[in-house]
Amino acid sequence: MSTCADLIADTLIASGVRRVYGIPGDSLNGFTDALRTRPELAWVHVRHEEAAAFAASAEAGLTGELAVCAGSCGPGNLHLINGLYDANRSRVPVLAIAAQIPSSEIGSNYFQETHPRELFRECSVYAEDVSHADQLPRLLRIAMREALSKRGVAVLIIPGDIGMAKTDAAVESITEAGVRVVPDDASVAAAATALNNGSKTTILAGAGCQDAHAELLQLAQVLQAPIVHTIRSKQYVEHDNPYDVGLTGLLGFSSGYRAMEHCDTLLMLGTDFPYQQFFPKDARVVQVDVRGSQLGRRVRADVGLVGGVAETIQALLPQLKTKRSSKHLDSITKHYARTRKDLDDLATPTRRSGAIHPQYLVRLLDEAAADDAIFSPDVGSPVVWAARYLRMNGRRRLIGSFNHGSMANALSQCIGAQSAYPGRQVVALAGDGGLTMLMGELITLTQMKLPVKVVVFNNASLNFVELEMKAAGFVNFATDLENPDFARVGDALGVRGWRVEKSKDLPGAVKDFLAHDGPAILDVVTERQELSIPPTVSAEQAKGFALFAVRTVLSGRGTELIDLARTNIRQVF
Repeated sequence: MSTCADLIADTLIASGVRRVYGIPGDSLNGFTDALRTRPELAWVHVRHEEAAAFAASAEAGLTGELAVCAGSCGPGNLHLINGLYDANRSRVPVLAIAAQIPSSEIGSNYFQETHPRELFRECSVYAEDVSHADQLPRLLRIAMREALSKRGVAVLIIPGDIGMAKTDAAVESITEAGVRVVPDDASVAAAATALNNGSKTTILAGAGCQDAHAELLQLAQVLQAPIVHTIRSKQYVEHDNPYDVGLTGLLGFSSGYRAMEHCDTLLMLGTDFPYQQFFPKDARVVQVDVRGSQLGRRVRADVGLVGGVAETIQALLPQLKTKRSSKHLDSITKHYARTRKDLDDLATPTRRSGAIHPQYLVRLLDEAAADDAIFSPDVGSPVVWAARYLRMNGRRRLIGSFNHGSMANALSQCIGAQSAYPGRQVVALAGDGGLTMLMGELITLTQMKLPVKVVVFNNASLNFVELEMKAAGFVNFATDLENPDFARVGDALGVRGWRVEKSKDLPGAVKDFLAHDGPAILDVVTERQELSIPPTVSAEQAKGFALFAVRTVLSGRGTELIDLARTNIRQVF
């Protein structure tokens, strides 16, 4: 007989899991001891359980396979919650092993007692307590299948004494069965009719377009439709795509916004794009999603189809008329070309001896990074610059906390990415606020020998929060950051550091940094006042910005407005 902890470890190995992210604790002793004797299941020792969950989320998102994290009882597994929210909202399969206090003490307000099932309910597709050793094999099987089939987080709550209990259950191999979801004939016919009646069709392509690139381009050609992509679908849609016109939304391009605004028919493919203000007001909407619950969630769907994107396109194509005007497509692609040029013109060295434009930094990273690099930007301004200046080519990957929107995701997700793909270049685009929130994970890079490259956008502020304040009419307050020299911090932790303060020094530093054999950190002093202007500015935002200017002057901080104008005048002329 073996222990329940042994059974968990052997089942994970048999099911293709190769690592577990976490921090040990006494309630996890049985499990970590089982890993000690099984080198084929590695323990990735992070410095904060939140990073463990983010790392597992990244691994699952990149591989599509089950990833695992673990936390000890009470505070240990509570720390997992933010990363698990990210995994669940990103719809990636993660198993979280949440250790519990001794089973005989549950309900007595024992030391470190919490009720994980209640705590994790909202950020999981499955969360259950194991109250007896005989339950463990079955609940483990269910949890793993729930995570894989529903593409979400499954939490298995196991008291430490049950982990050490004996079992004679057999080891199982839990894998996902391939599923093709094809819409019904009536829905396909209704969608074809709506698309055939449209004269200006725009496609909004989401993350559901993964593995459907060829079908998507064929559909765009038949419909003569520009393709707008989301940040999550950028890696799947943007490359080798003459119909792509960029993003819309707060991160997007004016061309993407225009393509949505001017269409009479909008075809939504595998997207849960959340911002209602960026949808067209009068267009017919055809929506395709593998989950029927998504239909009409963001905007009214005149025709809804439950199906995979590739399967649905294959069903639609024979019913679509092929002779269509290209006027709408030509207009938007020309607009995109102008927009792209304007954005590229901003990615230039600073003209004076001042802080570096973040656009220039990301352009250099894009040009010097490997063809199969994996990038993860922190939430905030790094996501904006990644969305606009990183080029996807079909081999590169882009991950982030794009649905949950959490700070401190970049470095933690890169731990998972580098662990899963040790031979690939992995680059974290970290904000100074995001990095310092979980800066202890730099030590994880050293301890686990992970050659992650960490770029720090050092603007001494919570930069995107400042932009939001400006747009709402508030004087910036409580957003200053007193930062160290991150290069020296890195050197002290065994992470090779570079610091750059002038544009002329940046190209060489970027190349040396990316070429370094081991973990590295590039601390770049970037322009604090750089505005990441959205593709459209509402009247309310313009009013708010004017109010911000007045309030800033009246508060005696008028020099900030001069710096703001000096930095961004090139975006106007």
